Amino acid sequence: MARSQETFNKKEREKKKKKKRQEKLLKKQERRDDNNKGVAFEDMLAYVDENGHLVDTPVDPSKKKKIDASSIEIGVPKREEEEYDPIFEGKLVYFKDDKGYGFIKDLNSEEKYFVHINNFIDDIQELDKVNFEIEKGPRGFNAVRVKKWKKKEEKPKETPEDKSKETSSDEEE
Repeated sequence: MARSQETFNKKEREKKKKKKRQEKLLKKQERRDDNNKGVAFEDMLAYVDENGHLVDTPVDPSKKKKIDASSIEIGVPKREEEEYDPIFEGKLVYFKDDKGYGFIKDLNSEEKYFVHINNFIDDIQELDKVNFEIEKGPRGFNAVRVKKWKKKEEKPKETPEDKSKETSSDEEE
């Protein structure tokens, strides 16, 4: 007689697999039931109050603020045009005649700018005060169009008395 192909160990393994499958199905069913019953949609809602805090109760409509959407700026605001004077005042602090280059120190910012002899308009010596413009070069800013120092002309400020004299002289004519 032939022996049965199923041994005790095989039967036990099959029972364990079947039991695990059933437990897995039960857990899956419980999760489905919890999701359907457990939390209502209204309980999941959150509201923002007038101070910007999250609350679980609806906000009083009388406390809402009306905001114009076009007034909201997203990103960096545009930069306003600044009045820029391209002529700087400085002092030629170092100049090497045999090489033809030197450095100018700006009187306002104390920065030093490279200058070449080809950018001189006037005949300038070391330690002379100069007026110059700057341009971006391959290694930073360079001083160009360098002239002997001339004080910037300032327009005299008009006083209210000057304005009244002008209007009175216009009326007399």
